[in-house]
Amino acid sequence: MSELQNNEHQTSLPTTYDPKSAEQKWYTYWMENDFFKAGRVPEAKPYTIVIPPPNVTGVLHIGHALDFTLQDILVRAKRMQGYDALWLPGSDHAGIATQAKVEQKLREQGITRHDLGREKFLEQTWEWKETYAANIKAQWAKIGLSLDYSRERFTLDEGLSEAVKEVFVKLYDKGLIYRGKRIINWDPAARTALSDIEVEYKETQGHLYHLEYPLKDGSGSITVATTRPETMLGDTAVAVHPEDERYRGMIGKTLLLPVLGREIPVIADEYVEKDFGSGAVKITPAHDPNDFEVGQRHDLPQIIVMDEGGIMNSEAGPYEGLDRADCRKKIVSDLQEQGVLIKIEDHLHQVGHSERTDAVVEPYLSTQWFVKMQPLAEPVVNAQKSGEGVKFVPDRFERTYLHWMENVRDWCISRQLWWGHRIPAWYCQETGEMVVAKSEAEAREKLGRDDLVQDNDVLDTWFSSALWPFSTMGWPDEDSADFKRYYPVDVLVTGYDIIPFWVSRMIFQGYEFTGKMPFKDTLIHGLVRDSEGRKMSKSLGNGVDPLEVIEKYGADAMRFMLSTGITPGQDLRFRWERVEQIRNFANKIWNASRFALMNLEGFTYDQIDITGDLTTADRWILHRMNETSRDITRLIDSYEFGETGRLLYTFIWDDLCDWYIEFAKLSLYGEDEAAKKNTQSVLAYVLDRTMRMIHPFMPFISEEIWQHLPHEGETITLAQWPTYDEAFENPASAREMELLMEIIRSVRNIRAEVNVPMSKKIELNIKATSPEMLDILSANEGYIRRFCNTSEYASGLDLQAPDKAMTSVITGAELYLPLAGLIDIAQEIVRLEKEVKTLTSEVERVDKKLSNPGFTSKAPAQVIEEERAKQADYSDKRDKVLARIAELKG
Repeated sequence: MSELQNNEHQTSLPTTYDPKSAEQKWYTYWMENDFFKAGRVPEAKPYTIVIPPPNVTGVLHIGHALDFTLQDILVRAKRMQGYDALWLPGSDHAGIATQAKVEQKLREQGITRHDLGREKFLEQTWEWKETYAANIKAQWAKIGLSLDYSRERFTLDEGLSEAVKEVFVKLYDKGLIYRGKRIINWDPAARTALSDIEVEYKETQGHLYHLEYPLKDGSGSITVATTRPETMLGDTAVAVHPEDERYRGMIGKTLLLPVLGREIPVIADEYVEKDFGSGAVKITPAHDPNDFEVGQRHDLPQIIVMDEGGIMNSEAGPYEGLDRADCRKKIVSDLQEQGVLIKIEDHLHQVGHSERTDAVVEPYLSTQWFVKMQPLAEPVVNAQKSGEGVKFVPDRFERTYLHWMENVRDWCISRQLWWGHRIPAWYCQETGEMVVAKSEAEAREKLGRDDLVQDNDVLDTWFSSALWPFSTMGWPDEDSADFKRYYPVDVLVTGYDIIPFWVSRMIFQGYEFTGKMPFKDTLIHGLVRDSEGRKMSKSLGNGVDPLEVIEKYGADAMRFMLSTGITPGQDLRFRWERVEQIRNFANKIWNASRFALMNLEGFTYDQIDITGDLTTADRWILHRMNETSRDITRLIDSYEFGETGRLLYTFIWDDLCDWYIEFAKLSLYGEDEAAKKNTQSVLAYVLDRTMRMIHPFMPFISEEIWQHLPHEGETITLAQWPTYDEAFENPASAREMELLMEIIRSVRNIRAEVNVPMSKKIELNIKATSPEMLDILSANEGYIRRFCNTSEYASGLDLQAPDKAMTSVITGAELYLPLAGLIDIAQEIVRLEKEVKTLTSEVERVDKKLSNPGFTSKAPAQVIEEERAKQADYSDKRDKVLARIAELKG
């Protein structure tokens, strides 16, 4: 046993729980002893999770806290269940986002990245990465994550960079990566290309401008409409449908482009919808993806009219140097002056914005690198549909995944950045020849030239992230011990918002390069929203810092609130009062444990013996503990964390604290030493197992308490998970205890109604309806006397109700409380009549159910029998209450 354990293994807990000191102490202890390191039990079955790598751009938010807590629960539970659990940590270089942060920092110093040059800029970015990766690790520790830091990875580290180059070269060699000039999404603020899914579409109030393009021969004009008049400067044709009678005589003629006066042809193309608008469309091949395709078919010029920053260039004529927004205003004014702008309509439309910078995205003709997606998507779609794919939880998200994969377009993977995986392509400076290779030396060998320069662009961040499940395991070395043992991953836990960005890409890359799905299950959770259901954002100022929550209430309270407040796939509303409620739950656990430890002084682990002559309460709590361990194991495996939390909360707060510990006091404070030792054994055993069950959710308080309890082993993190044991099944004790609780509740309710305090002793008579019930009452008389606080107590089969007594009918018995002078007969009759009303509605509800053929023909026999038993019970209770009313009235 370690020195720390010797210090902690005391028989009493402090009066209050201090989360701060416990969290720091135990996380340090876990880390120093490598308890989270995979491979401790080589013969055990592996269980693997890789963390969705957070971006090194700042601090973790409350959504990260949810995502990571769910993973930690799974890993801690599996580790305790004897698995060789690997939870691999890491972070993402986040190309656009990180470069933007560093450039912003440089701007504040009055310099740009170009002033520094690529090498110096990257040095500064690596410094940024080291700072923020360290911040992230500190936050992981605060949350209590059981990560194997010995395997920590970063998407730009050497091993992952090798994997990226391997994948790029192999896809290129297979013809699945190509370089070409195409319309892409361009972010003018970051000056880089974006993939389709990095564009967020926002509903924007704009205008539709109707323009007249005159025919050169003066025979008329054609009307076109556009939402972006600044792009007309790049028009190289106007298209009409070949079968549109209105324009049949104009096809092949020449138009004059307003403002610039450039001659452009009228062309015929089936792309045009002849019944929509004027039936004529302006064609701007360099600034619209559909126009680009039309231009390719008709061999039209491709005129780019703005630069990479959204500033109009020399092709824009008199508008050169204007920002695209200012150009729009100026050109609209000029078109109106020329009389060719015939109408402006309000127009609500979807406008693409950069997911990273929020700049309006520009469709832009550019030479970029692309991945051919259809050959990669088809095999995984087929596998998914044949039942050999990834299991989505909830399964409705499989449709989201398949929809994206079945409609996927080629992926633009090049970015005009400096921070990222540089594209492994080299060009001969003299001839312009290109070669793709994993290194410059390999490129020189392939080309037989030394005058090479590497492509300036870097890869989309998601290209390397897509390899995360296997690149982190040592791939492309397929003999890597970790790759062979821990791949594929058992479950990926992530939010629904990145299914296209990340989940889909991991699946097709994993399948292509390893022949296996990269993970067996993917658990999709929702977003953490504010208490009003709004998405958290800087603009609303409604974000929640997980460190603030931890500072105020402790990590365990935050973890339990987040993990048990969700349903798979659904969003979670963050409420501070809910965290406070869980903090109170932690205090309840602490106080119950303090009481237990005060009564376990000198009691050791080897003294625990639960085979003796146990009380009803002892047998019942073992039965409930057994049921709970069985159910939460099943629920955790099904990712039903919300239901798991409800069961744990109910078992600990209600069963263990409110009932069992109170019942245990009779033995613990009694003079029967054998009974006392039995109850001490049960109390120590159940509390130990309870801490183990709550540990994945609340690791710090559970370790603190467990170390004070009689136990064996170094840490609760490696303690054996409580498993279902048939020997603890005791439905008879459960029924007995249910009866006792019903009696005690009924007496307490009656006391409350007539304002008789619990401190005042009362007379209680119980009429049993069967000899079996009477035996239960007799065997548990001590509990009834103690918790009903009786001055006189009697039970029997033939007891008569005393005059002026309060009555309560329970399953199998009638309670009589002679409270002469304390009750009002008229009020008692009113109370009983209300009870008759309630029981009658229950009888009618069950009668209706049992008379419904739809229910009786489909429901299992056991369910029908349960309903019939309820019917008999409610009817019996109602008859007894009616009889008592008749007695009081008589």
